[in-house]
Amino acid sequence: MTDAKMPPKLAPGTLRIVPLGGLGDVGRNMTAFEIDGQIALVDCGVLFPEDNHPGVDLILPALDYLDGRLGDIVALVLTHGHEDHIGAVPYLLKRRSDIPVYGSKLTLAFLAAKLREHRIRDFALDAVEEGEILEIGNFEFEFLAVNHSIPDALAVAIRTKGGTVLHTGDFKMDQLPLDGRITDLRGFARLGEEGVDLFMADSTNAETPGFTTHEIEIEPAIARVFDATKGKLIVACFASHVHRVQQVMNMAVKHGRKVVYVGRSMVRNMATARDLGFLKVPAGTLIELKDIDKYKKDEVVIISTGSQGEPMAALSRIANKEHPVVEVGPGDTVLLASSLIPGNENSVYRVVNGLSKLGANVVHKGNALVHVSGHASAGELLYCYNILRPKNAMPIHGEVRHLIANGKLAEKTGMASESVIVAGDGDVIDLKGGVARKVGAVDAGYIFVDGSFVGDISDSIMDRRILGEEGFVSVITVVDLHNRKIVSGPEIQARGLAEEDSVFDDAKKRVADALQDAMRDGANDAHRLQQITRRAFGQWVSKSLRRRPMIVPVVVTT
Repeated sequence: MTDAKMPPKLAPGTLRIVPLGGLGDVGRNMTAFEIDGQIALVDCGVLFPEDNHPGVDLILPALDYLDGRLGDIVALVLTHGHEDHIGAVPYLLKRRSDIPVYGSKLTLAFLAAKLREHRIRDFALDAVEEGEILEIGNFEFEFLAVNHSIPDALAVAIRTKGGTVLHTGDFKMDQLPLDGRITDLRGFARLGEEGVDLFMADSTNAETPGFTTHEIEIEPAIARVFDATKGKLIVACFASHVHRVQQVMNMAVKHGRKVVYVGRSMVRNMATARDLGFLKVPAGTLIELKDIDKYKKDEVVIISTGSQGEPMAALSRIANKEHPVVEVGPGDTVLLASSLIPGNENSVYRVVNGLSKLGANVVHKGNALVHVSGHASAGELLYCYNILRPKNAMPIHGEVRHLIANGKLAEKTGMASESVIVAGDGDVIDLKGGVARKVGAVDAGYIFVDGSFVGDISDSIMDRRILGEEGFVSVITVVDLHNRKIVSGPEIQARGLAEEDSVFDDAKKRVADALQDAMRDGANDAHRLQQITRRAFGQWVSKSLRRRPMIVPVVVTT
């Protein structure tokens, strides 16, 4: 949020745009559009926490902005099925379950599975296709095909009395896409002729010159990895990256390897993609994880979650020697077929180091062309600005530096600087008569999710809600990594559990045993030991006290 001034009352016939996430972060993408008392939302995604968010599972968009206005929402439009665009939908629908949700067939299939996991059963999902036009209340939506790293992605043109907006979602302009579905540049050109009052374009790759590499161009690098690997081969990628899984599947067939999925989200999403025809699985290729020991190491390729170093994902558990089935060692290869999401660097390199220590050869974007971006680079963005010739531009989806770079590209094509709005989350932009201007700002701070708790983790909220409902626990341990022993602790400080300190004696022993075992197995950094502490205490408190407190593990190394 870059302007503290509260916005004025919305005038009739004016379209108000409020980004509730995604402007300043790579994640939690969500924008509210309001005109004449009705609100339409585009995307509702999550941001994954960084190391400075201990105990946090997910970060949501500023859903609190919609409190008191939930009844005015006429549509939620989803551009594609990535978590940073659909992951927060369950938390929105828990506030109002009958909001109509529109998206492509694959996007809604991924979402439906997620809603069932959240035990939300009464929801209204309406599938749309490229080229389709819907009139909903004061809005008209036209959907256009765009190419991205997930199939069935859509851009959306929003027509209102206040003006026409083109929102790209995440996109690129791959002219040789694996599924043959290219970005609808003819549709973009037609909209340009019609007149676009505000162009909201994906900024993630705005700093990268030229054009994004074609997906098909990484196949030789993947083939070289298959050719060189004589042992076990693990490929880690996003659980929604159907195109990458298809490439690995095809290469596995060519090299006579069976394929096994590891990770619940990977199993679920690929089954969905296969059922809907987006993933082609040759007969006899796929095997169950429980049957992996029936095959030699060089007869199987494992496709796994965890390419971003997520602590509980399959690859992290493999690197930490905690996976119940999959192990790696000398002669094995792990291919990270994804790019680094900003903020995840430490987590990813921690996993890479863990795998390397076990003797595995780790291949990643830093040492081979094994991934290409799903986002338009500078050359593609310039192309779009020149096709559309929009009256105004508002870069979206990216960190501040990406938004600024995108804005500068717009200016290079001849747009006046005052027509390029580099906004932040919570900024309020009004559009009418071809003029877009920033008129104020609203609170668009982070909403944190820790287990079943959702809220702003401030002292007052913790006192009123976490402490009142579930409690807050810090577990402090001092360890000597060189000698692999506990020097002091674990000490448990609990608030809000209303229990005697002696209750935690068993918990202290369990945490100490877990830490000691981990250090004996080679755990040698505080972050991993904190994860183990949180897991051990969390399992104990859930089973023994039937509670889900916020747990902050602290491991001090000497």
